[in-house]
Amino acid sequence: MPRSKVPQEGFSTGRRAFKKMVKEALGTIPGELQNRLENVAFMVEDEPSDLPEEWKRGGQDLLGLYHGISRKDRGFWYGNALPDRILIYRKPLERISRNLQELRENIRQTVIHEVGHYFGFDEEELRALEEEAFGTKG
Repeated sequence: MPRSKVPQEGFSTGRRAFKKMVKEALGTIPGELQNRLENVAFMVEDEPSDLPEEWKRGGQDLLGLYHGISRKDRGFWYGNALPDRILIYRKPLERISRNLQELRENIRQTVIHEVGHYFGFDEEELRALEEEAFGTKG
């Protein structure tokens, strides 16, 4: 669940254009993981609801959130379940982005991060996934 400090201004786009950018970001998930995504719904919401008070006071925005049982934690009993959800929050992502290119990159980074939570990756595995997806080290 990436969080970011809230700047004063950002780059705003319409909901339809934002959803399209989220869909494009889904296409950049590394292939071996993309093929293993199942029973998960990607949703766009304007703002997170029901944030814990400490997050509201901390001056940070929640950019995305994974709801569900990670693939790593699913046992033999897992089945006939409603889809897990990955929520991508439009307005916080717009607030931290200065232009369209930065917004696209922030969306992509958030999608990749939340997909990592879907698979149950720890912080080290998340860093490795982000390095693979973005071609960066450290």
